[in-house]
Amino acid sequence: MESPASASAPYRLVRPPLRRVLIKLSGEALMGQQGYGIDPIVVRDVALQLKAVVSHHVATALVVGGGNIFRGLAASAKGMDRTTADNVGMLATVMNALTLQDALEKEGLSTRVQTAVEMSKVAEPYIRRRAIRHLEKGRVVIFAGGTGNPYFSTDTGAALRAAEIGADAVLKATKVNGVYSADPLKHPDAERYEVISYMDVIQQGLGVMDTTAISLCMENQIPIIVFKLEADNLERVIRGEPVGTLVGGN
Repeated sequence: MESPASASAPYRLVRPPLRRVLIKLSGEALMGQQGYGIDPIVVRDVALQLKAVVSHHVATALVVGGGNIFRGLAASAKGMDRTTADNVGMLATVMNALTLQDALEKEGLSTRVQTAVEMSKVAEPYIRRRAIRHLEKGRVVIFAGGTGNPYFSTDTGAALRAAEIGADAVLKATKVNGVYSADPLKHPDAERYEVISYMDVIQQGLGVMDTTAISLCMENQIPIIVFKLEADNLERVIRGEPVGTLVGGN
């Protein structure tokens, strides 16, 4: 495993410039300290951070989870049919996407929501060429509904969309400032990595994203930057500063 000190040079090689990115936000990132639902103050703060990204002329796409409203896997574990539970979870991601769209447009940004679960009255269906065209026109594209299929996480959906639109990187916004050798909340002495390979993440089960998502990024050579969603970290990532952890390489 590469140590932070020995891997600083490769870390800089992938940045900048980042000209097209896929930002993965968890649904939990939108609920603040409430424990459930959507905190309007947090959503506005996220919108301001995204506005800063767009100001750097970076084509910006988003995938947002739905865990602040409904978690399909958790419901399935309690006896709900897994396919039904995942379908409900996909609808939760659409609710979050529409909320983010409203906040972004209040900040003067042009947006489109595309959903893998067709619902033409509130969002466009996901069409790859149309999504790319929106990005080329400077619109923020929010992908909702996961992949449109049960049994696939929104992390996998993010990796898939990143590959389809030709993103330079997946930016994974989390509650911790990078990838650690163990859960830093439970193990204060856990080591934070500046750089780690896809295979090390998979083999050590570090929980950055699920295995399918990591494998998709590895196969398509899409780096993943894991960072804490706070202050101006998102803009710092875009500027090429070594924030969080870079997942990439073999």
